[in-house]
Amino acid sequence: MTNFPWLSVVTFLPLLGVFFILLIRGDVETVARNARSGALWTSLITFAVSLGLWINFDNSTADFQFVEKVEWMPGLGLTYHLGIDGISMFFIILATLLTVLCIAASWVSITERVKEFMIAFLVLETLMVGMFSSLDLILFYVFFEGVLIPMFIIIGVWGGPRRNYAAFKFFLFTLAGSVLMLLAILTMIFEAGTADMTVLLTHDFPLGLQPWLWLAFFASFAVKMPMWPVHTWLPDAHVEAPTAGSVILAGVLLKFGGYGFLRFSLPMFPIASADFTPLIFTLSVIAIIYTSLVALAQEDMKKLIAYSSVAHMGFVTMGAFAANIQAVEGAIVQMLSHGVVSAALFLIVGVVYDRIHSREIADYGGLVHRMPSYALVFMVFMLASVGLPGTSGFVGEFLVLTGTFQVNAWVALLAATGVILGAVYMLYLYRRVIFGQLTKESLAAIRDMNGREIAVFAPLLLIVFIMGIYPEPFLAVMHVSVENLIERYESALAAAQGAASVAAK
Repeated sequence: MTNFPWLSVVTFLPLLGVFFILLIRGDVETVARNARSGALWTSLITFAVSLGLWINFDNSTADFQFVEKVEWMPGLGLTYHLGIDGISMFFIILATLLTVLCIAASWVSITERVKEFMIAFLVLETLMVGMFSSLDLILFYVFFEGVLIPMFIIIGVWGGPRRNYAAFKFFLFTLAGSVLMLLAILTMIFEAGTADMTVLLTHDFPLGLQPWLWLAFFASFAVKMPMWPVHTWLPDAHVEAPTAGSVILAGVLLKFGGYGFLRFSLPMFPIASADFTPLIFTLSVIAIIYTSLVALAQEDMKKLIAYSSVAHMGFVTMGAFAANIQAVEGAIVQMLSHGVVSAALFLIVGVVYDRIHSREIADYGGLVHRMPSYALVFMVFMLASVGLPGTSGFVGEFLVLTGTFQVNAWVALLAATGVILGAVYMLYLYRRVIFGQLTKESLAAIRDMNGREIAVFAPLLLIVFIMGIYPEPFLAVMHVSVENLIERYESALAAAQGAASVAAK
């Protein structure tokens, strides 16, 4: 099956579903029903094909696999070039899985413009998978920025009362950083004479140019993560987005920044990355502590989870720039774990929001009496977010803190306080929503989760426990690629130090 175009199929299969959905005709109810079914079957097949990447993946090599290369714009030297390694593979599977769950979760809650909603999600899936599998700089940028369009539409059309404000804020923040990245990409192409990322990963960029390229990419990736202080768009976007929009935003889109740091910043600009590591550590620690404290003050469930996402992404940036195998693997596991856990937490908010149309913590209390299954599922994901041993959240945070401790003990110690604060705000949320007396009249007749909702949470629960109890299958895939990344990084630093000492003599 080595000649099978796995990546092209996974990337563009959703567009086939879009084509069929566009052909649907009939009354409003018929169109909505067929659009839902068409989108669900398309996303399920795409997810099944994406699992083929994992089954056929060779863990023993750091080379890019499933490579496809076709001339795209010969005059400009641009190619349609796809390929994945151990760093990018799981993000594709995460994107395809969450798309399935988002469509299933929106089955009842989305009642207007259902056809357009499903099309937006399938287009979004194509762009997300394309971004993680691109090996051409311009192709990467097209997918990277293309994601903004369907996400902007999802927030702006199906969002809450302040959806226009949130959608434009999201769009402008992310676009502003990306303009600088485009300038850096063009500079790199002129400097190296190619847009091929496999060549650029081994190209030595001049020492005087590296800091500027690094800062330009940082401007884009920091907003996408988002890092403090450019995180302010995230709570607004989450609060106003429909449940499925929040799930894909937290589960996949926030990973673009972390993936970008590991794919571009560290291997392509190693000297600049080493020079800016203190800055990253400082911003990461501030993000972990500050946004955890802000989360404590929230009265809106979605806002609380949004701020917790910023804190969790602080661990990712810290682990990535600690630049040892443990920390980087921890950063990738943390991204995958957060993708699953935060997606689940937003789905959990969506379950009760669909019933009483409120996200305010004060409007709940005593749900355990009416919704025992819901309380159990909520507890599992809440504890995974906290980082309880046996859950996926523990593995990522433990590896990051262990790896960072080897580089800077104080940074690791300060970041560890974020784990304690995370436990405080998540337990506070759980206590107020789930426990206590059921006194609110609006909750008197609230129903527990139905079969469809349980089916949405089942795969997420399974992943949380598998990653937490036996993470080896995940670590085995990424280990050789991470090892290769760290070796390149360290050899570049050693070469630069050697050159500096010769020059000093």
